[in-house]
Amino acid sequence: MSIVQEFKAFAMRGNVVDLAVAVVIGGAFGKIVNSLVQDIVMPVVGGMTGGVDFKQLYLNLGSQTFESLEAAEKAGAPLVKYGAFINSMVDFIIIALVIFLVVKGINGLKRKEAAVPATPAATPEDVMLLREIRDSLKK
Repeated sequence: MSIVQEFKAFAMRGNVVDLAVAVVIGGAFGKIVNSLVQDIVMPVVGGMTGGVDFKQLYLNLGSQTFESLEAAEKAGAPLVKYGAFINSMVDFIIIALVIFLVVKGINGLKRKEAAVPATPAATPEDVMLLREIRDSLKK
C-alpha cells in the first residue's frame, strides 16, 4: 500500500472526520463565547465594579507613567496585563460551564436509554442441572 493510500485510509476514518468537525465547530463556538464575555458579561461586571474596563487594567513595570494601556504598549513599556487575564479566566469559566451542561445533558439521555430493561439472559444448562440436583437432594 502506498503512502498516499495509507494517508487516505487514515484521513477518512470516522474519528479523524469527527475531530475535524469538532475543531471547526469549536472555533465558531469560541467566537460566540468571546462575544458573550466581551459584549455581555464583562460590561455587566464592569458596571458592578464602578465602570472598570478589565481590558484596560495593567501593571506598569517601568519607571514612566502612561495615560492608557495603548500608550504604554506603543512606548514598549514592560507591562503585566492582568485585565486581559481576568477576561481569559471568565472566558474559561463560561466555556467550562457550557461544556459541563452539554455533557450532563448527553449523559442524562444515555441514562434514559440504559434504563430500558434488558431481556433476561437464559439460564445456562449447567446451572439448571445443578438446581435439579440440589432440589433432588433436599427431598
